[in-house]
Amino acid sequence: MQIDKKTLRSIFLGIVGCIVLYWLLHETARLMALLKGVLRISFPFLVGAVLAFVLNVPMRGIERCLHGIRKPGIRRTAAILLTFVAVFAVMAGTAVLLLPQIGETVEKLVSTLPAFFTRVQEQVTAYLEEHPEVMEWLVANTDFEKLDVQSLVEKVMSIVSNGFSSALDKTYSLLVSLFKSVFNAVIALVFSLYCMGRKEVLARQGRKLLYAFLPEKVCDNIVRILQMTNRTFSNFISGQCLEAVILGCMFAVAMLVFKMPYIPLVSVVIAVTALVPIVGAWVGCIVGTFFIMVDSMPLALGFVVLFLVLQQIENNLVYPKVVGTSIGLPGMWVLVAVTVGGELMGVFGMLLFIPLASVLYALSRELADRRIAERNIPSEKLQVLDEYGDDLEAERHRNPIFQNIKARFSRLKRK
Repeated sequence: MQIDKKTLRSIFLGIVGCIVLYWLLHETARLMALLKGVLRISFPFLVGAVLAFVLNVPMRGIERCLHGIRKPGIRRTAAILLTFVAVFAVMAGTAVLLLPQIGETVEKLVSTLPAFFTRVQEQVTAYLEEHPEVMEWLVANTDFEKLDVQSLVEKVMSIVSNGFSSALDKTYSLLVSLFKSVFNAVIALVFSLYCMGRKEVLARQGRKLLYAFLPEKVCDNIVRILQMTNRTFSNFISGQCLEAVILGCMFAVAMLVFKMPYIPLVSVVIAVTALVPIVGAWVGCIVGTFFIMVDSMPLALGFVVLFLVLQQIENNLVYPKVVGTSIGLPGMWVLVAVTVGGELMGVFGMLLFIPLASVLYALSRELADRRIAERNIPSEKLQVLDEYGDDLEAERHRNPIFQNIKARFSRLKRK
């Protein structure tokens, strides 16, 4: 029996795979330590890549506007600089709007706290006067004669001294972590600049590696999936930012009409929190209600009603047209993606899992359609009938409302 080179290579790869699998199963602690070390080293580069991917969305638009600059290098450099200037301008404008309003709100809270504590004290005193049995129980169960003031003072001094020494250690650790964070931020920023400036070269190098070591058909599928992922994430980022701006402007105009306080603060907070789908706007509602409640309780209740009305307009008109069509994911799966992403990775997971779920949804639908076509499944078996025996899908397509919505979506896609 002759064994060719291909068989020997398969046997060798199988033996190596078994050895690696055995090591992974019996050296879990070392594997986790290795993964943590790799993640710690590569973390600034991962952050830089994510930052470059996000900033590439506005940079493309800016670069298209600079088509008058004929030299590609100068045009790309100008687009990168204008992108960072625009981002820092938005951040500075947000801070200018938020910080004075937050300071004013904190001052109001501080000024109202003494009156609040006085009111609480008066209520407690009145309660004890109305219920003398509670005061008698407190006196009977509190032994003031055994209270050792000296030991209490010693304990307080011990806590203060220990807290001072621990505070020094924590300050040193904080300075070290701050230095590392600044260093990693600089590395991430420089790496993102390189990725934004050389994105075509990086894409070409990645394709060369793929087609050099993997079958051509596999590489074609990988490139197609990556292009779909890039398109979905870009559309989601641009659509979510546009939706947040529209929602913030809606709240600013509505609050101005109804003469509510803290218009810049609340509208900016709602616009920023609306970047997180579904749950973000509700967080902004809670924060805005708290700020307005400091000034007036009736206005706070009116703001909640206003939020519910604008939220319905946003969910039914703005979000489906601005964001919903850009990711192609039904609302039910958007909710699932937000829940799973928030549970696994917090706010970043909420933003990450929606376009990721959209890509998986499109790929699973494509795979299912191809498998059904290969197996020659008749279309009658795919029909869903209601309790009256009617085809729900056909009825939905015959509905004039659905036809109108479908025509609008088609026009938006052509644009």
